[in-house]
Amino acid sequence: MAVKPVRAHAPAGSPVASAYARLGGAYGALRVTELAPHEPSPRGAGWVGADGLAAGGEALEAFLAWDDAQVLRDHGRQARPHVVAGFGFHRYAWPACLLITMPWFLDRRVPLLPPDSVSFHRTEGRMAVRVGPFACLPDDPAAALPGARVVPDEEALRQEVRVAVARHLEPVLEGFGPRMRRGRRALWGMATDEVVEGLWYLGHLLGEAEERRAVRELELLLPGATLPYTGGAGFRTLEGPDGRELPTRDRASCCFFYTVRPEDTCVTCPRTCDADRVARLTTS
Repeated sequence: MAVKPVRAHAPAGSPVASAYARLGGAYGALRVTELAPHEPSPRGAGWVGADGLAAGGEALEAFLAWDDAQVLRDHGRQARPHVVAGFGFHRYAWPACLLITMPWFLDRRVPLLPPDSVSFHRTEGRMAVRVGPFACLPDDPAAALPGARVVPDEEALRQEVRVAVARHLEPVLEGFGPRMRRGRRALWGMATDEVVEGLWYLGHLLGEAEERRAVRELELLLPGATLPYTGGAGFRTLEGPDGRELPTRDRASCCFFYTVRPEDTCVTCPRTCDADRVARLTTS
């Protein structure tokens, strides 16, 4: 059954409403609601704030308990605590990055979202955000809106994306980091992968042309020397049995899912050889 597009509710004049609506329409498992300035962020009843995850206390413990139980339920074995923490970070960071990268990709607008402006309801696939300042280009009609910060060109806007994602994720990484038992470079490798794989997947859902554009844009966004991010976008192509080009990428990090199911690795995992990638991409 086709998934009906879900429109985000947004305050009048929101610069990102159309991008969040397209995000919900393409990916029905995530719905984004914008909060007006006077509306409180949702808490309790399944909601957690990004600032709560960053604090690393009870909110984070409850968040990770869900992942711990899910692994045991779905795979019949207990995952190691640092693996559970990595799963939990991924399940927050993947959609959180899209809150910034999708408006940039679709409308060339970059919202600045500190952790206290984002709430997440994981079981319902919902995010609530309070959008304030945003960056845009000089010819954007949204440049006249309150909170707009105009930057001169595309590269300057890409830098706004890098900074916006880093400012949102760095406190969250500080909360998760002690539980993941990884150094700073490895943690930012995980963040790099969330940025790339989220937008790449949404580009795929939007159609072949948009997927190709997403790859090009991500290669410009993360060329490989953009601290704190680890490595570049990592895209490359493999040749299939029929000569067809098969797109893939090399992740900057490993999620350690193989410790739960040793026979199963991500197709973009550094542990997955090219022969296996070709076989799996050809089958899919």
